[in-house]
Amino acid sequence: MMLKRVLPMTKHLIAQTVEPGETVVDATAGNGNDTLFLAELVGEDGHVFAFDVQQAALDATSARLGTLNDRTTLLLESHDKVGQFVEGPIGGAMFNLGYLPYSDDLSIITKPKTTIQAIHTLLGLLKKGGIITISVYDGHEGGPEERDALLAYVKKLHQADVHVIRYELLNQRNNPPFLIALEKMKDFDVPTLVE
Repeated sequence: MMLKRVLPMTKHLIAQTVEPGETVVDATAGNGNDTLFLAELVGEDGHVFAFDVQQAALDATSARLGTLNDRTTLLLESHDKVGQFVEGPIGGAMFNLGYLPYSDDLSIITKPKTTIQAIHTLLGLLKKGGIITISVYDGHEGGPEERDALLAYVKKLHQADVHVIRYELLNQRNNPPFLIALEKMKDFDVPTLVE
């Protein structure tokens, strides 16, 4: 199949840039699917930093990783703190915005301010040619506000520094996610984030 759904497309893009032995970031560990994918991708000499604000997410991620826990650091922290734990360069990063699937508390969601700060910091850490994927879920309370703030932010990124794409299937029902992907085109000094 030529046209991939959003989540397989995120993995396809990340797999094109991340090399074995690199450091990568899962900014929203959730139930660990992306963390496991990244841990397999970087191999035994690479490392994954996975962030989540819910212990239940990190517990699920650890269980999913099994023997690959040794190449992963799980952090009970908001992703906007990534600069305190991760040094560049990184090969890539992944985000799944929204809430933890199957959680008892769906009111715990990603927020525009912390998401944009995390992306901004990660752009500074990202290698030239590296990619950040952001799966945007906007069908929940707070989702449209985060979507709009994120789109406003990425549209302001200079095209010589970062290429930005939006990928979505237009004829899907029930608020399907869409993908934003950022490709770092050259090394540049990331300016201070102005709110």
